[in-house]
Amino acid sequence: MRVTSPRPWAELPDADARAVLGVLTDIDDTLTTEGAITPDALQALALLKAAGLHVIAITGRPMGWSEPFARDWPIDAIVAENGAVALFRDGDALAIEYAQDAATRARNARRLREVAARVLRELPGTSLARDSAGRVTDIAVDHAEFAQLSPAQIDTVVALMRAEGMNATVSSIHVNGWFGEHTKLSGARWIVRRLLARELERERWVYVGDSTNDQLMFEHFPLSVGVANLMDVAAALTVWPAYLTDGARGAGFAEVAQRLLARR
Repeated sequence: MRVTSPRPWAELPDADARAVLGVLTDIDDTLTTEGAITPDALQALALLKAAGLHVIAITGRPMGWSEPFARDWPIDAIVAENGAVALFRDGDALAIEYAQDAATRARNARRLREVAARVLRELPGTSLARDSAGRVTDIAVDHAEFAQLSPAQIDTVVALMRAEGMNATVSSIHVNGWFGEHTKLSGARWIVRRLLARELERERWVYVGDSTNDQLMFEHFPLSVGVANLMDVAAALTVWPAYLTDGARGAGFAEVAQRLLARR
């Protein structure tokens, strides 16, 4: 059932909280505030881990950007580039695995460069995200991190990417485009099978997000949560999460953790 009016996160039933196995979370403007993870959000990750809950970040950020956080944060894994790359600790090493084989990635790399060049050439005012050097399977156009694009400009970037046969989504900071069928949801299923050797049980995982590119996850998970700054993009949403926190960004994520930990 599609939610149109989220409930306050504090109203999560105790039985639902006790049944949760883990938390899937976006990173930018969900875990982070003004581009950095805040102490309350970082502590929330550590407390969830200490309580035996799994935490997996699912992000549009690139592989290269994600590496230090996958290594240092108290989480199970990061699935980067919207489901294309998984990073997780394997003993003392950091393991990196891909949803696409090497031949497919090499073939797509040329197409990605061509589309990026077309965006910059045909759409005045656009620029690639500053983290582009770390990207392997997608391209990202900055719309709110260091550049500012209008809603009409964002729509034009998305339309161009889709006309080129790409998937395209809009996060709180970037427009991401890629070739392939992977998504945040397929990435979540993949990493849960890979690390936990079990299927992703939709009723037993919480998903936390903040933007229009989280709508697929909001629709899939009954225990989906928007941090309060989701309301900044309310006019663009067609799918809402089941719950909404009082706090924004990292404070909102900390609120999610507090409610789950209260009923362990």
